[in-house]
Amino acid sequence: MRREDYMRRAISLAADNVKEKSGGPFGAIIVKDGTIIGSGVNTVTSDNDPTAHAEVNAIREACSKLGSFDLQGCTLYTSCEPCPMCLSAAYWAKVDRIFFAADKVDAKEAGFSDAFIYEEIPLPYSERSLHTERLLGEEGKEPFELWSGSDDKIPY
Repeated sequence: MRREDYMRRAISLAADNVKEKSGGPFGAIIVKDGTIIGSGVNTVTSDNDPTAHAEVNAIREACSKLGSFDLQGCTLYTSCEPCPMCLSAAYWAKVDRIFFAADKVDAKEAGFSDAFIYEEIPLPYSERSLHTERLLGEEGKEPFELWSGSDDKIPY
C-alpha cells in the first residue's frame, strides 16, 4: 500500500465513526513494515474518556499487539493534525513519522480547537487558567531517587 492508501484508511475510520455516532470525527492507524498494527477512532463520548482520541487508541492497540511501549519503526497516519496530547503520546511512543490529512484550522472550523492548550503550556504556573501549584516538591523527589538507584528498572 502507498502512503495515500493508509491515509484514506484513517480518513475512512473517522467518517465511519461519525456515521456510527461512536465519537468525534477522528481516525488513526499505525503502520510497521507495511502492515497496519493498530487503528483507532475517537471514543471520547462513548467511553466517557477525554483521553480516548483516535491516535491514543491506535497507539494503545499497536503497543499491545507488539508487546512493547516502543513504536520505533512505525508511522502514524491520522485523519487530522494531532492535538497536543496526541502529539505528546506519539513522541512518548517514539513513532518515526506522522502524516495527517485535515489540519488544526479545519478542526477548529468544525468546533474542535486546541489553540487554547497550546497557549497555556508555555505560561508560568501562576498564569494558567487551570490552577497549577507545586506542593511537597522535596518529598516528590523520593520516587525519582528510588528509580535512579534501581538496577532492574526498564528505561523508557
